[in-house]
Amino acid sequence: MTTSSQKYKTKYSGSDMMTFEIKNVSKQFDEDNNGIQALKDINLTIESGKFVCFIGPSGCGKTTLLRLMEGFENPTEGTIKDDGQLVLEPSSDRGFIFQQYSLYPWLNVLENVTFGLEIAGENDDESKERSLKYLESVGLKDFAYNYPHELSGGMKQRVAIIRTIIRDSKSMLMDEPFSALDIQSKQKLQELLVENWKKYSRTIIFVTHDVNEAVYLADEIVVFTKGPGQIKKIFNNEDLPRPRDRLSKEFVDRVAEVTKYIDKSDVIV
Repeated sequence: MTTSSQKYKTKYSGSDMMTFEIKNVSKQFDEDNNGIQALKDINLTIESGKFVCFIGPSGCGKTTLLRLMEGFENPTEGTIKDDGQLVLEPSSDRGFIFQQYSLYPWLNVLENVTFGLEIAGENDDESKERSLKYLESVGLKDFAYNYPHELSGGMKQRVAIIRTIIRDSKSMLMDEPFSALDIQSKQKLQELLVENWKKYSRTIIFVTHDVNEAVYLADEIVVFTKGPGQIKKIFNNEDLPRPRDRLSKEFVDRVAEVTKYIDKSDVIV
């Protein structure tokens, strides 16, 4: 029998193709949004299986670029391709995690997490077992049969994150998913995300304001200018060994190095 992870690795691992090719992308909103130009002439290639963080001042267009990469919106100029195919609309190959949690109120926690797996035709018993393990890892196993209205905001966000992480999407696009969590939950989910990424060789693009978070997570850190957003610098972060020690001199030095490229008043360090 083929397990979910085996299916995933067979389908996506070992590809020589670029995951995302972003060429000459600009985005300007219409007159209802005061004609604001969010992005200007973005060129970026993200290799399959990489963990990439977008970081920069508030309003620099990093979330706008993430939405364009998912296909929620289209560029005003330029093109975005995912494995050679133009991105024109959302795809099941790309999981998206919003900054604000979104759960189905009529389903309990376990049903929310397994919902996508069941649609994909996975075995109910296997889906339940996997889901319970993930929920246990973030302290929510005892709440598996509770409903969203019975959870705190942080608990709901953990459920929403687990629901997306557990899916077999080729890529995950994440918009500041941990920003509202307490430090303990945030660090646990960061560790879980890295573990999941390494296991399934998927591509992750992660928007954050937190330099520490970017340095802990990323292979590459893309720093944006103030709006209209342009790419200011790309840091290769792969030389920082994993698992990463947040208190090591190498880690602290990298945080300082990235921070100096960002407007300090707009970033959490």
